[in-house]
Amino acid sequence: MNRLVYFAILMGLATTGDAQVMGGLAEVAIIDRDSGAVLSPHFYRGEYWVAGRPGARYAIEIRNRLGERLLAVTSVDGVNVVSGATAGWDQTGYVFGPGERYQITGWRKTDAEVAAFTFVDSPNSYAERTGRPANVGVIGVAIFRERPPQPVYSPPMIGQSSGRAAEPRASESDSAAAGESMAKSPAARASNSAAATAAEAQASRAMPAPMPPSVAHPPAPAALSGAAPAPKLGTGHGEREYSYVNHTEFLRMQAQPNEVIRVHYDSLDNLFAMGIIKRPHPQPPAANPFPASPEQQYVPDPQG
Repeated sequence: MNRLVYFAILMGLATTGDAQVMGGLAEVAIIDRDSGAVLSPHFYRGEYWVAGRPGARYAIEIRNRLGERLLAVTSVDGVNVVSGATAGWDQTGYVFGPGERYQITGWRKTDAEVAAFTFVDSPNSYAERTGRPANVGVIGVAIFRERPPQPVYSPPMIGQSSGRAAEPRASESDSAAAGESMAKSPAARASNSAAATAAEAQASRAMPAPMPPSVAHPPAPAALSGAAPAPKLGTGHGEREYSYVNHTEFLRMQAQPNEVIRVHYDSLDNLFAMGIIKRPHPQPPAANPFPASPEQQYVPDPQG
């Protein structure tokens, strides 16, 4: 079944270098947009963690590693970043062309606007403010490959004149024109998608989305090595920003994602407290080999 998805047409400009979480199909990096820094991922007990800076705007940069289109259903704090529904794999997402890189910078509000992702204390996060605090502190990207188009069988035509043989081609042309018109009118699909999204949101509230069979639940952060000393970091509903997208159709190869990439985040102090990042050892003061002797003196200037 074709589903309404969003096709990103603006490319991200950040250079991620080696600070991305590498998957087989895609790469994911978290970028502090205020400083321009790419947040270094720390691998701990089978999960990736990054340290966010409270108050900073951030972006989720995704790069398609394949030579084909991919769909990235993206969630922040357990909420779909496009629809705002409690996140599930079967929901809408962003479509990436072969090798394409794009920065998701906020909660999608319209085709031309987002509310910026901002690191905030968890009580001020969008998820908690909408009554969904259970999954604050995690970013998820579910990657789907596209189903190859089915070959169209054209039966042989025997005994027709050249004029009659042209009729099926005219019919195919009409069909192609109708398909092109449908692809260019997202408003009609958007209204249908709104009802579908509402139904998905109600269903997802009733039953949480399952985890992939190959991925186990990580331990709760507080169980890693004691409770965090400060409130968890979450993602706020920041200021409106310009961010334009187009609509397209995407037929998934399978119902479950081909790959799921997860990145947990919290403040640097909390990651220190949980033992995810080791505190650097303080440098001892430089030793003086002649502590009882004054420093070498040079000729002083004359008085006056």
